[in-house]
Amino acid sequence: MAYLPPHKRHPTSSTASTSTPTPAPSPPPPSLSSSLRSLSLSSPRGRGRGYGAGGRHPRHSTKIIHAAGCISRWSPFPPFAPGAAGEEPTLRLEPFPCVPIERKTGAKPLALVASTQGQGSSGSTEAAVTAIVERFLPALLAAAERARAGDAPSDELVKLSLVARVGKVLFQCQPGEPPVSLDTLRQAATSGGDDLTSQLHKLFYTTVPIECLYNMEQSVVKTLGLEFDSSKKHYHVKVFDKHRIDSTMSCKCTLREDGKLAIHKVELNQVRHLVEDISCLFKNLDLRLALCRKRILKNLDSEVENAIKSLVSAAIIDPNVKGGLRWPLGKESIGERFNIVGVWHTDYKAFRNETMRLKLRHADRFDHRSSTGEVANEVTFKLTRMSRKLEDGDLDENSLKEMLESAVQMVCENALNYQILP
Repeated sequence: MAYLPPHKRHPTSSTASTSTPTPAPSPPPPSLSSSLRSLSLSSPRGRGRGYGAGGRHPRHSTKIIHAAGCISRWSPFPPFAPGAAGEEPTLRLEPFPCVPIERKTGAKPLALVASTQGQGSSGSTEAAVTAIVERFLPALLAAAERARAGDAPSDELVKLSLVARVGKVLFQCQPGEPPVSLDTLRQAATSGGDDLTSQLHKLFYTTVPIECLYNMEQSVVKTLGLEFDSSKKHYHVKVFDKHRIDSTMSCKCTLREDGKLAIHKVELNQVRHLVEDISCLFKNLDLRLALCRKRILKNLDSEVENAIKSLVSAAIIDPNVKGGLRWPLGKESIGERFNIVGVWHTDYKAFRNETMRLKLRHADRFDHRSSTGEVANEVTFKLTRMSRKLEDGDLDENSLKEMLESAVQMVCENALNYQILP
C-alpha cells in the first residue's frame, strides 16, 4: 500500500497502515546535509547574549563585543533645560527615514531634534565641546586603564583604538513597551547611568549619503590639512568557529590578479570599553566617541588556518550578489565546526596627518544568518596620536584633554553640518 501522511489518513486505512511498514526517509546527500547544517547553525535563535532560545544553541556574534564594565552613555547637547521632568518646549522627537530599521520593525525610528532655530552659533559649539570633553575624559582614562589591565591571549595582537564617528542617534519603539518620550530621554540623560540608557533601545546609525563622502573628500580634507594615505578594496569573510562561541573571525582579504582571494589578516570582534553617543542638536549629524580594543589573530593552529583558507578559496566573486561573494552549495561550511556567517565588500579612501586618520568607506554587507544585506557610507576619524598614548599608558590628563578638545572641535565644525534629507 502506498504511504499516506498522517493528515491524509482515514479511519478505514488505520489497520492497513499498521500492518504495512512505513518506508524510512532517504538521508540527504552529503552536500545538502552540509548546507542544512550550515543553515541551522547560522539561523538566528533569539536575542540572548551568546546563546539562543533556551540557551541550547550558540548565537554567532558578528558585532562588537562589550567588555565587562563597559560604559555606554547618551546625552543631548545643548542639554535638557533645567527644571522638572515633563514637556520640553524646545525639543521634539521626529521620525527618521531609515530603510534597514523600517524593514525589521515596520516603523521609522525617532531622532531628537531642536524645535527652535538659532542653536547653531559658534558659542553653542564651543560650549558643547567643553561639556563633551569634561564628561568623556574621566571615563576615557578609567576605560583605558581597564583595557590595559587585562592580559592579552598569546595568540592575539591587541591594540587600543579611539575613534570619532559621524551619524545619527536613533531611538526605537519596541512592541509591548511604552513609546519613547521626551520624559524618558530626560530621565536617561540626567541619570548618568548605563541601565536607563540601555532601556532606550538606542542605536547609532552611521550611514550617510554618498554625497557626504564626496563633500568630506573635497572640502574637509583640505580644511584640516590632511594628506592622502591610501585607497583599498577588501573582502571581509566572517567565519564562525564553534570552539569560539563568543566571537567571530573576520578574514580581511584582497583580490589577486587571478581572481582569487588572498588573506591579508584575521581579526576577532572588536571589544568596546567606552561609548559616548551625543545628539548634537546644534548640528545636522550626531557624534559618537568610542574606545575599542582591536584583536588581531596570530599563530593560528593548523586546523583553524586550513579551515579559513579552504572557506576563503571556495568563495566566488559575484558583483550581482549582496556582499560581493557567494559559495557553491555545501562549500560554505566545514564539518560542524566552521561556517560562513557574513561577508563585507568595502572600498575606502584614507587621509591622515600626525594626529588623526580620516576614513571614508563604502561598505556592502550581507548577513548569512538573517539573509539580509545593507549598503553603507561611513565617516570615521581615528584619533591615532591619542590611541598610542592610551595604549602606552601615557595618561597625562592635561595633554589628553588638549588633544581631545582639538579633535572634538574639529569634528563638530567640519563634519556634522551635512543634512540627511528624506
